[in-house]
Amino acid sequence: MKLVTFYYLKLDRKNLKNVYLATMVSRTFAIITDIHSNLASLTHAISLIEKREGIDQIICLGDCFALGPEPEETLKMLKSIPDCIFIRGNHDRYLVEKLWEDELPSLEGMDPYDPICQAIVQNEKWTADVLGEDGVEFVNAMKIAHREIVGTTLIEFTHAWYKRDDEPPSITEAINWRNHVIEANPEIKKVVFIHGHVHVPRHQIIENLTILCQGATGMPFDRDQRGSVAFLTVNDTDIIWDVVRYDYDRQSTLNRLADRKPPFFTNLQNTIKFASVRNDL
Repeated sequence: MKLVTFYYLKLDRKNLKNVYLATMVSRTFAIITDIHSNLASLTHAISLIEKREGIDQIICLGDCFALGPEPEETLKMLKSIPDCIFIRGNHDRYLVEKLWEDELPSLEGMDPYDPICQAIVQNEKWTADVLGEDGVEFVNAMKIAHREIVGTTLIEFTHAWYKRDDEPPSITEAINWRNHVIEANPEIKKVVFIHGHVHVPRHQIIENLTILCQGATGMPFDRDQRGSVAFLTVNDTDIIWDVVRYDYDRQSTLNRLADRKPPFFTNLQNTIKFASVRNDL
């Protein structure tokens, strides 16, 4: 946490004096989310974070694994990030719950008889088999949510929400949650809620509540093929949200999908090519 000191010049009868004005608390976060085993994009995101000065904390908002072609290498890279806070996403949860062992496995409200749903479930099993016990141990250590207070601003980091990991709160839910937070913490003046999961950018301000989502690091759905890393700086006066979109070696990810042919790989190739949800098996 940085203490940034400001001064102003005050003219008195004798000379100019440096007069202490205020000390302001400031904290900067680097955020990655929804990597989905896309090692090429994650590698580029980490390189951007390493080049950025003044980062106090790196946070990953979950869905690290499943869908993409390189879960074991993604796990290795994530483990190498010093002091990163990892939040569990729904796809991470499926791995430890062994979704595929359910009688009629389904996810995110999909019809369990839908071939698309069945293919994704098989991809989850393939990912779990590749990761092995190291992956289960890593996911079990993840947090459900992470909260920080900077000055009079409370920041909540989740994959979707602490109540559920497969759908962010509605506006009404978010406002009710904000009201509860401020009632329980009367010193709080602003609330920032940051989530992943939806794979599309969001920047919404409702009174003293700011809701943010950068999109996705590894698999965007907003028709912009570039990955994303976000930087959030919070101090006593400002909430500065900087989303960096970047090109990465998408062809290497496409090639790796073709080489390994995990379940659902044709759909995933098209999703990466077009940066939109593709249901063409």
